[in-house]
Amino acid sequence: MLKGILNFTHHLLEESVEKGDTVIDATCGNGHDTLFLTKLVGENGHVFGFDIQDQAITNTKNRLALNKSNNATIIKDSHSNFIHHMPVDKLTRLGGAIFNLGYLPGSDKSVITRSESTILAVEGILSHMKQNGIVVLVVYHGHEGGETEKEQLVRYMHLLDQKLFHVLYYGFINQKNDPPFILAIQKRN
Repeated sequence: MLKGILNFTHHLLEESVEKGDTVIDATCGNGHDTLFLTKLVGENGHVFGFDIQDQAITNTKNRLALNKSNNATIIKDSHSNFIHHMPVDKLTRLGGAIFNLGYLPGSDKSVITRSESTILAVEGILSHMKQNGIVVLVVYHGHEGGETEKEQLVRYMHLLDQKLFHVLYYGFINQKNDPPFILAIQKRN
């Protein structure tokens, strides 16, 4: 059976991330992926979650508290500034990252992710990623500004050196209303 977008995203992370790893939720949103990642890395791993919206930070912290997850640090800042918030010892175990691009469901749809900050974040994460680590981007593009972000991200992914990275495009092509798709980058050995 073909996996749905979110199930396949989690599958990719489960295949790459190990207990004890450091991972990044680059767009916390409502905290669903942050919570998933805390379980994936286990008590000796750590999740750094980023978002620029107060509502996302509050939602994520509340979800983590309800589930008694204490191996995450939630930061109100752009994912492009991740390096300023992470200790060096955590960067050496960077095993994965996830981005859900677009806007926070149930909030102001004019506050959207932008390819410029996303590409900066991805470049920085890849430079610190351990071998076989993975960055997964779920691209929601059916909103104003979404098509531009999609085009720029795909163009950037085409430029990544195939000797250093595997890049995957995964999506359903027969669905209506601009279905989301996945861009995944795995750092090669």
